[in-house]
Amino acid sequence: MPRTASQDCIETTPGTTDGKKQYKMICHVFESEDAQLIAQSIGQAFSVAYQEFLRANGINPEDLSQKEYSDIINTQEMYNDDLIHFSNSENCKELQLEKQKGEILGVVIVESGWGSILPTVILANMMNGGPAARSSKLSIGDQIMSINNTSLVGLPLATCQGIIKGLKNQVQVKLNIVSCPPVTTVLIKRPDLKYQLGFSVQNGIICSLMRGGIAERGGVRVGHRIIEINGQSVVATAHEKIVQALSNSVGEIHMKTMPAAMFRLLTGQETPMYI
Repeated sequence: MPRTASQDCIETTPGTTDGKKQYKMICHVFESEDAQLIAQSIGQAFSVAYQEFLRANGINPEDLSQKEYSDIINTQEMYNDDLIHFSNSENCKELQLEKQKGEILGVVIVESGWGSILPTVILANMMNGGPAARSSKLSIGDQIMSINNTSLVGLPLATCQGIIKGLKNQVQVKLNIVSCPPVTTVLIKRPDLKYQLGFSVQNGIICSLMRGGIAERGGVRVGHRIIEINGQSVVATAHEKIVQALSNSVGEIHMKTMPAAMFRLLTGQETPMYI
């Protein structure tokens, strides 16, 4: 059975004179033997795969120490830092949207992707003539921080969708958003082939990411579709060629990515389900 590892309590501002209730937020962190075994297995799989990659490129794994890799990481700055972008007041907006009672907001949202410093949902599509599109205040790629003062940061996609669906009978909606382009720019700095990139790709989609690696520091996100590598479109490129291009790249590796679900919507591969 899982057990509570730690418990934190965050309390609101001390009591006010208007008689309003004060709330506490309790956060439980759970551990289990199964979770530890899974984490160890994933770590071992990454290690074995990396050693095989080094051998395939004629590099003895024993020649590359963990300290050497850590030293490289420590010299690299975070690229495309979400916190800097989100804290810029020019990018942050509070919007009031008008709608008819019983009318849906008319949006499609997707996850920002694991690897985001502030994980939230992204506006991926808008219904023609819907309240969101009519407002002319929103753009594809905008990240939604809160709706009617309810924060969406860190919430599962289904929960965020449920919150938006619950707006159907309201005539005014307040949104706090951060204006972002639909495409994420990535810059990976890889000084030598012997340093692993720290992420895996399947059919152009990033499906796993090593925490603390050069890819994470460069802005790579799980669940994103790679659009470009070093200025060359890879939208119609075979999986093997994408892997080869990444495996053989050294120095600065420039990529453009976007959430895979958004890519499918924008390219007509999926029919939007508006909420």
